[in-house]
Amino acid sequence: KEKLFKERLNQMKAKLEDVMSGKATEYLDPLAVLQNHMEIQIEVAGIYRGLCLEVIKHRHGCELQGAQQHLESEKLLLFDSLEERLLERIQRLEDDRHSVGLTSEWWDGKLRPKHISKEWDSLWPSKRKKPPLVSGPYIVYMLHDIDIMEDWTAIKKAKAAVSPSKRKLEGPLKAEKLSSPPLFAAHCEEGHLHYEGEMYVKGESIFLQPGDETPVQAVITAISTGEVWLRREDASKTKIYVSQLQKGKYSIHKA
Repeated sequence: KEKLFKERLNQMKAKLEDVMSGKATEYLDPLAVLQNHMEIQIEVAGIYRGLCLEVIKHRHGCELQGAQQHLESEKLLLFDSLEERLLERIQRLEDDRHSVGLTSEWWDGKLRPKHISKEWDSLWPSKRKKPPLVSGPYIVYMLHDIDIMEDWTAIKKAKAAVSPSKRKLEGPLKAEKLSSPPLFAAHCEEGHLHYEGEMYVKGESIFLQPGDETPVQAVITAISTGEVWLRREDASKTKIYVSQLQKGKYSIHKA
């Protein structure tokens, strides 16, 4: 028994030395399995990392494209509004120019004393009035300056009295034009879009059809008082106005 015990003890010590030195089969086989699992996990992690980076790149590209489209649409809206303002100002200036009948030269000539006016005309010969060259009959107005001013004041008062009546007449016509009923029923209320008897909410999938073009699928991302934000299948963002839905420029229906 003593001899058997010593042999068994020596065997256990030899196995322990093999394990400590990394040569035992009981240690090498599980280690090989663990290393194989580690390599597989590292490979899977690398593939997952590449896919995540690709998704992030696509998402960044979609966000950038959406931001550019939003910028272009805002630029077009700003350009249209500025153009409308400038045209309105130009029209107003044209009206003011037609309503003014006295020039600065006439005022300078009447307000300047006679002796200074003669000296000024002698310094500037080109400023002297030349007799008009006419080939046919012409009218000579035998009016004094004070009479001209009185007539001018009367004309100004008459035009001021006539212009409000014109505005009152134009007011109902403009109101009739503005109050023309929309082609389609569309309005936003409490974060919901009501269009042609249907109610649409944020996050709902719809089909968007610009005019007579092919409809595209999109998701409602935001609803405000006068506009609706959509995200298309390619992740691009689109903004449509309720007035465009009312005029028929865009149409939507449930997916």
